Amino acid sequence: MAAGDARRLADLLGLSDDELCDALGATPLEVVSGEADSLSALTILNDLLVDAEALAGGPVLRRWLRAKGPAGVPVDQLVKRDYPAFEDSLAELERRGFVLRGGGG
Repeated sequence: MAAGDARRLADLLGLSDDELCDALGATPLEVVSGEADSLSALTILNDLLVDAEALAGGPVLRRWLRAKGPAGVPVDQLVKRDYPAFEDSLAELERRGFVLRGGGG
């Protein structure tokens, strides 16, 4: 559905079309037409993710986005447009690396 920078963000994080629209506060038409590419939120998110992508790579970021961390689940922060919390979660990822807890016995 997305064009340009919005598509890159969706691909990098594995966002659904609805999640992408919610994260950007954009309509599907704005995303498809490329209008969303000029949103400051998109620019900021892409800038925030440069270091995380270099550190962890896309597959790890996609998994991290849906894993519960110390401050919650990053995808929830993103779709609520709680960018400060999302930025804090990214900083935690960069500081600690990708850590999974729980599971087996």
